[in-house]
Amino acid sequence: MAADTGAGAAAPALPRTFPLPTVSVEDATARQFRLLECTAAHFTGEELFAADAGVVPGLGRPRTTARVEAVLADFFGTEDAALVQGAGTGAIRAALSAAVGPGEPLLVHRAPVYRTTAVTLRGLGVETVEVDYNDPAALREALASGRFRWAYVQHTRQRLTDSYDPGEVLAACRAAGVRTLVDDNYAVLRVPATGAELGADASCFSLFKLHGPEGVGVVAGTADLVRQVHADNYSGGGQVQGHQALDALRALTHVPVMWAVQSAAGEEAARRLAAGEVPGVAEVRLANVQDRCLLVRLDRPVARQLPEVAARFGAAPYPVGSNSRYEIAPLFYRMSSSTLDDAPGLADWVVRINPMRAGADLVLDILRRSLAALDPAAPDPTAPDQAAPDQAAPGGTAAGPTAQTAAETAGQTPRRTAAEGTARHEPGPAPHDAPQQQHHTKD
Repeated sequence: MAADTGAGAAAPALPRTFPLPTVSVEDATARQFRLLECTAAHFTGEELFAADAGVVPGLGRPRTTARVEAVLADFFGTEDAALVQGAGTGAIRAALSAAVGPGEPLLVHRAPVYRTTAVTLRGLGVETVEVDYNDPAALREALASGRFRWAYVQHTRQRLTDSYDPGEVLAACRAAGVRTLVDDNYAVLRVPATGAELGADASCFSLFKLHGPEGVGVVAGTADLVRQVHADNYSGGGQVQGHQALDALRALTHVPVMWAVQSAAGEEAARRLAAGEVPGVAEVRLANVQDRCLLVRLDRPVARQLPEVAARFGAAPYPVGSNSRYEIAPLFYRMSSSTLDDAPGLADWVVRINPMRAGADLVLDILRRSLAALDPAAPDPTAPDQAAPDQAAPGGTAAGPTAQTAAETAGQTPRRTAAEGTARHEPGPAPHDAPQQQHHTKD
């Protein structure tokens, strides 16, 4: 279905989305504390300030790396864990290589596959067999065929309209005796439980996306699978060194609460945009298209130009690692490649916004100013006033109506302090596709 823009162009309407549940700040704080409890069970105080390197006899990797792996296995409730190079892509490649062989059928969701995962599957020579995970009956029928030893599940959404519960998909696979690998990138510590915690044989994810150092990923899962990952990663040059492992662990301690705050900021921004606070916004959805973000459909086809303009007002115009340590400013970016593969008509109309470390006030301010700058009928919000501060403008005084700032001319409101923002914007009902934050506790 397309929306009429009034200018002869048809804008595709955003479909209903099904965001994954989030974690409250209280539960996130409890997770942070538990991570430190797991750390204390495997490290002495002095060991947290020292790191080794090399292929230690009997371990095949640094002792510090092995200790961090033990912490992660303990924390995520798995039998073992392996740190690998190559971030999330490397973790997925390592797990798939350890699990399936060339020509072996692998059950996957009927949707565009994440680009780097597609490269891995092609390189391994795996025969992918698609079934719609949104259709429980079709999934049960595929599982009952007896063709599959393994199924592959992406925790976050591959299509905008995906609605399946990852836990239910994993339970159906387990009931059929089919083992499972889960791509948990963009989901770890943002949702109540990882794939492994929901019963998968392994969760694969990037620690770079969790503020860790570049290139470090993890496979957390069953002992036999992780043992094979370690055996395949025999080369000394392929090991995650001790200082990298410790860096990743230290960074991880900040993530649970940070992600909970970010989720809340996104929900506030979605409510306020849905209420019409920013002119030029036609629709908004919260969605887990890769990372949890806002999908904003504009009333004009300027989505391709908006990220570059938003960068002038402080936004990040492209990602580094999608929530890496380098990303603090809100991200204004195009839709993901896999999403556009499925819905190419959105490219000109929809922009993806991730608050990162910012609050809703800054997100809306940047969007408002960017849309004003892209409006040829509106004054440039970045242009300086023509009249000097102490010089009266024609037709009025310096402080009068004609001595407006560029922002006021563009119809903007002055930026509020945090306290003012809280006072003026009490949380209201969320859009139907922006569910209230759900509270979960760990088992």
